This record gives sequence, structure tokens and C-alpha cells, in this order.
Amino acid sequence: MIKRPRRLRVSKQIRDLAHEVSVDKSDLIYPMFIIDGKTEDIASMPGIKRYSLDDLPKALNEVTAAGVKAVLYFGIPKRKDETGSEAYNDDGIVQRAIRLTKELYPELIVIADICLCEYTSHGHCGIVGHECVVNDKTLPFLAKAAVSCAKAGADIVAPSDMMDGRVAEIRDALDKNSFENVLIMAYSVKYASAFYGPFRDAADSAPAFGDRKSYQMDFRNRKEALIETQLDIDEGADIIMVKPALPYLDIVKTISEKFSAPLAVYHVSGEYSMIKAAAQNGWINEKAVVMESLTAMKRAGAKMLITYYAPEAAKWLEEM
Repeated sequence: MIKRPRRLRVSKQIRDLAHEVSVDKSDLIYPMFIIDGKTEDIASMPGIKRYSLDDLPKALNEVTAAGVKAVLYFGIPKRKDETGSEAYNDDGIVQRAIRLTKELYPELIVIADICLCEYTSHGHCGIVGHECVVNDKTLPFLAKAAVSCAKAGADIVAPSDMMDGRVAEIRDALDKNSFENVLIMAYSVKYASAFYGPFRDAADSAPAFGDRKSYQMDFRNRKEALIETQLDIDEGADIIMVKPALPYLDIVKTISEKFSAPLAVYHVSGEYSMIKAAAQNGWINEKAVVMESLTAMKRAGAKMLITYYAPEAAKWLEEM
């Protein structure tokens, strides 16, 4: 007779005691868009806004009251140019948001996204020459942006550009400017995904020409994920990331088993908007689907969950 594991047909309290994986408030990171202008709703991401500095304190009060302990900032500047100079302007929109946040909530962990796409007139993640992104010319600009955000008070910088060598360049620049304790969360495995559509609306960062497939990863590749992650760790990444999350849980599992560095996943805009739209139509139970999804990410090996559902998930965890 085959002996099967016995399922626990018992009370919820005992099931909760015996379950293998849990989501905790401390796992959650809330991505926020900060605009140099007036607060705006994002049509393709219901419930998500681009916050002005005037409205940011109220939003942060709600975030911290829910129990979320970390935010990830993306900036939308008033002015864009060929080199994305607002990304490394010490008085740029993200830098001002970081300073304001640290004044109001010094214990809140602030992560600054480091990329040029929101700041360049062409919408690409690096410096462009002859309609191609020039990898090596981009690196010093990314390092300047990281140092500028560290000066403003960022606890972690998160390069999302996918340029080769950017982690080493940023680590060197941070160390030379006495920011040895500022961590690097590397977007190590970032696929060229169709799930980013709503984010590009939110960040006003759609490329003016071409696409990002020459520097983001081919979604058909698995071994490349291992190579890219190892390179980032070798260059000094403190935290690694897989993006998107749910369609790539096989990659999350592979990376979590291969590497010991803390692993984050990004539950991206397209994933959020699909769940939200289905819930608004009454097709799914939003809370149940979100919590199942976040738990799947943890079960696959993620330690940190970057999700637009962070404040809601934190409140739902109180109810569970």
C-alpha cells in the first residue's frame, strides 16, 4: 500500500500553524511614482497615482499606517533631455521625494530606481547614438544618479537599466563618495516583457523608437538568467531581482536555489492591472487571488515582494 502524506483536515488555526510558506508585511515593497507637477490618476493602473510632493506625505501616512516598511521611487520630471539629466540632478523630483520621506518617516526604507528611461527625451534606458543604446557611455550617468540619490538619503539604489557593468560602476562611485552602506538591489533578471505596458503609461517612458530587446533579456532564455545574476553578484550587488514575477516563477525558483543573495521579485504593472480589472468586473476574488499570487512568489524562493498591492496586502494580512 502506498503511503501518502496526510492532509490536515482540521481547523484553520492548526492549518495556519502547519503551513510551509507565509507572506509577512516586512516582505512588501511599494513602488510609487513621484511627479514634478500635480497628482494624477493612472488610467491603466486603477487605484495607482502619480503623486506630487504636496500629496506625498498623505500617501506615505497611509502606506506606513498599513505596515509597509519599504517604498521604491520612480520619478517623472518636468523636463527631459538626451542624457536624462534630471536623473542625477541633486534637486530632481526623486531626490526631493527622498529627502521629504526621510524627514517625515526616517525609519521607512527608501529605494531609488536608477535608470534613465523616465528622464530621457527618447525614452530609452541609456545614452543613445545612431538610434542604438551605447552601453559604456551610459554607465557614468547611472553612477551619478545613484550617488545623487544616496546623497538625498536613499537606503538602497536599484539599477533597472540592464546595462552591462553598471553594478560595478555604481558600487565604485558609491564607495568613492563614502556611501559604502548604501545597498544595491540589482534588476539582475529583467525580461523584455509585454507585462510592462501600464508602467510605461505611469512613468511616461515608452521608447520613441525601437524597443528595449537589445538590452533587456529574451523571455525564452533561462541560462542567461544565471549568467546575468552571477555577474551582478560578482560586481557587488547586495540584493538580486527577477522581473516580472508570476510568469517567471520557474526562474525565481532556479535563482533562489543557485544563489544565496537575498532575492526580490517585481509583481509588475501588467500583472497588477489584470488582477484589478478582473476584480472590478466581479470575475475573481481580488484578495484571494492577490494573496495566493504573493504566496506563490514566496514559495518559489523570493524574500522581497515588490507589488502595487503592498498597502492592500498589508491590510489583508491583518485580517487573516
